[in-house]
Order: sequence, then C-alpha cells, then structure tokens
Amino acid sequence: MVYLTLFLTSFAAATLLPAYSEILTGTLVVQGYPMLWLWVWATLGNTLGSVVNGIIGRQIDRLKHKRWFPISETQLHKARNSFNRYGQWSLLLGWLPIGGDALTLVGGVMRVPWLNFIVLVGIGKGIRYAFVIWLVAEASGLSSPSP
Repeated sequence: MVYLTLFLTSFAAATLLPAYSEILTGTLVVQGYPMLWLWVWATLGNTLGSVVNGIIGRQIDRLKHKRWFPISETQLHKARNSFNRYGQWSLLLGWLPIGGDALTLVGGVMRVPWLNFIVLVGIGKGIRYAFVIWLVAEASGLSSPSP
C-alpha cells in the first residue's frame, strides 16, 4: 500500500495537481523502506503523470479556440518557439519544480514521439528521485555503514 501511495502521489505531482512526492519519498527513506523500490515507484508515477501532461498538450490545438481556454495564442506561440530553440532534449528538465510541468505539456503540443518523450522525461525524473533519496539517506546517516 505504501508503494501505491508513493506512485499516486508522484503521479499527481507531475500533473498540475498540488502534491509533493519528494516529502513522502524522503519520509519513506527515513522509515527504512528499500531505496531501490522507492526510486522505481516514484520515478514511474512521476513519469506517467508527465505523460498525462503530454496527452493534454496534444489536445491544445483542438481546444485553443474555446472561450474558456486559459492560454492565449501569443503564449502558445512563445512556448512553441522556446521549445523549438532547445528541442526535445529540454524534456530532460521536466523534473524542475518550476516550469517542468509546462515543459512536458509543450512537449505534447510539439508532438514529440512518445518513446522519446517517455525516455527523456523518465531519465530526468529518475535522476531527481535518485538525488532526493541519496540526499535524505546521507542527511539521516542511512547511507553510512553502522559501526
């Protein structure tokens, strides 16, 4: 049940929902859960949450003319130009707390092939969770051998 909770929290954190999977991940590290499994489930959930952003991004052209749509044509044009400047490699930064979700959304708008999208986002998210787990383990003395 703990891993399902971590997966769902990580999934939600990658979307526009307010969730903080790093806090849960760190707490579970301190509680002694196997770090490899924490990394796997957090990375998987967060990557799949970003796929939801990509799916939404692929629908933007269909929805952008709706009166209620929150993004103007100018904002959409600027986002496309920025993404084009750095290309699909910018999806490696999808882990960033500020702007990462927007990058994955624009990756969908730009129709980055799904395999590339998932691999690049997954690498970035995996590195972030590896760093969070390592940092918490180091800070709590879990990575050092006991005397």
